[in-house]
Amino acid sequence: MSRLITEELVLLDANLGSTSTDVIHRLTELVVGAGRASGFEGLYADAVAREQKTATGVPGGIAIPHCRSTAVLEPTFAMARLDPKVNFGAKDGDADIVFFIAAPEGADKEHLKLLSKLARSLVKKDFTAALRAATTPAEIVALVENAVSPAPAAATPVPDAITTDTGTTPERPVLVAVTACPTGIAHTYMAADSLVAAAADAGVDLHVETQGSSGATPLDPAIIAAAGAVIFAVDVDVRGKERFVGKPVVQSPVKRGIDEPAEMVAEALAAAKDPNARRVTGYGAGGDSEFAGDGGKEGFGAVLKRALLTGVSYMIPFVAGGGLLIALGFLLGGYDITDVADTVVLENNFGNLPEGGLAAYLGAVAFKIGALSMGFLVPVLAGYIAFAIADRPGLAPGFTAGAVAGFMGAGFLGGIVGGLLAGVVAHWMGSWKVPRALRGLMPVVIIPLLGSILASGAMFLFLGGPIASLTTGLNNWLTGMTGTAAILLGVILGLMMAFDLGGPVNKVAYSFAVAGLGTGSIANQAPWEIMAAVMAAGMVPPLAMALATALDHRRFSLAERENGKAAWLLGAAFISEGAIPFAAADPLRVIPASMLGASVTGAMVMATGVTSQAPHGGIFVFFAIGNIAMFLISVAVGVIVSALAVIALKRYARKSPAVEAAGEKKVAA
Repeated sequence: MSRLITEELVLLDANLGSTSTDVIHRLTELVVGAGRASGFEGLYADAVAREQKTATGVPGGIAIPHCRSTAVLEPTFAMARLDPKVNFGAKDGDADIVFFIAAPEGADKEHLKLLSKLARSLVKKDFTAALRAATTPAEIVALVENAVSPAPAAATPVPDAITTDTGTTPERPVLVAVTACPTGIAHTYMAADSLVAAAADAGVDLHVETQGSSGATPLDPAIIAAAGAVIFAVDVDVRGKERFVGKPVVQSPVKRGIDEPAEMVAEALAAAKDPNARRVTGYGAGGDSEFAGDGGKEGFGAVLKRALLTGVSYMIPFVAGGGLLIALGFLLGGYDITDVADTVVLENNFGNLPEGGLAAYLGAVAFKIGALSMGFLVPVLAGYIAFAIADRPGLAPGFTAGAVAGFMGAGFLGGIVGGLLAGVVAHWMGSWKVPRALRGLMPVVIIPLLGSILASGAMFLFLGGPIASLTTGLNNWLTGMTGTAAILLGVILGLMMAFDLGGPVNKVAYSFAVAGLGTGSIANQAPWEIMAAVMAAGMVPPLAMALATALDHRRFSLAERENGKAAWLLGAAFISEGAIPFAAADPLRVIPASMLGASVTGAMVMATGVTSQAPHGGIFVFFAIGNIAMFLISVAVGVIVSALAVIALKRYARKSPAVEAAGEKKVAA
């Protein structure tokens, strides 16, 4: 097994910039320079994306930026001791010890265990003190290798389930916990060790199951049964949550398990004594969907936003695949394929081709597969909205309510309402206190049955008809817009696409366009025009940021200039999220500039009658775009407008002197 860290991967008392991304940038260069990654852009982008999800600073002046990336060739540590310190988001102050952990996407279990051992060592004060006292990179390498070296044969290896004691004592309270983070390398294990240490200080027996990348050893069912409460310090779903059904639960993001372990232990002890405390049901109620932030309950707006985004995210693969297949069907079989596809597919095959030959047959097959795929849109949207609220028991009621919405013509709006209703009903039923004999039947039989009856019944009896009428009227009004009204619609869609770059507002505009895509035809091309406006406008922000970094690179940090290179491809492929790094760093200048250009593009597309039969793909689905020349011109004009606007704003709309000085320092670096 190759060495995880070498002297060339260590920087001591170094000034690496003023922000966390500056530090990650330099450490990424070390990893690439050592030949341990295939390219800078991929690794840097993955590391920054992970940092943006959850800050990696932890108490004690430590930061552990980390990621799993296809660019990494072998598991690697890169370390910097900073002077001056840099803010990595820890509550107790800036970090002076930074370990960058880079793992290959398919790292083996043994390597992942070594990576997690380093993360665990960083919560030990003697280890971090030795790192600060070291005078040479060689001393750092020796300290790290000693920390992650395999345990002697007689010793117990680093476990996946850990405890404060070898057993439980009747006099001491017993708690159990699960820790998990998206990467499963650092925070998972650091949270576990922090919670165990806090529990020991509080005189509590705490048993932790770490659901990390190196695997997990499930907690003993007898220990779970004896526990007074459970702590979930997780950023992802708990695997096997049904094992904890009925237990009082305290749940927060995994980082809180590192930052505030004593508080979480105290809250769990209080919950164990509270008969009204939230409890784990195994299917939503009292589980993941109830919590957010640093231990607070998730508000209605946050629940709604997360549910809608979950539904749309699961719907998009059906949209992309189905829409592109429909477009391919038109390309091969002509525009009359909509009238003959069923007959051609059912009555013909390779040995009995229709009148149009092989192309007509393949076009009909592609169109029919795409149409069937698109038929899942509303049920999938509703099903996964319900899933986001009530977990797996919400799926059946949600899909059924979505199917009812589609049957009644309630469309996209009906799917949202049906999914929310099904999720709320399933979540409510999950909170019922039922006899132990019925608990196993609740998530697989009772909730799906009664939830489907209640949610779908309400759609049939009360909600479906009015929503269908509203949907029909709204679609007729929007698709009937011509002239100035159509241009105004293009402006509105462009503004929505650039407002939050893949967020809820963006997704509403996109989902509206997709929902009407299947109703387009030669006689009624308005839905295709709306789709073209949405796609073209969504391409503008990342392309504009890429152009701006090329035209005036001094106005952007080194990290932004690197992101600009990737944004060319992201924008061309209609991935609006490519502009998020720029918007996150400078929202008050990037977002208005992006909205300006996107609205211009949306207006031009609608004014010139550009169409798109494909729901995604950008310039790579040119064959599905009508009037491709005007499509490209509209995108180019919007990109230029946004790029010039953001450059002008960065030049003349000055930040506060302190922020401006920090920015100038970053540019100079």
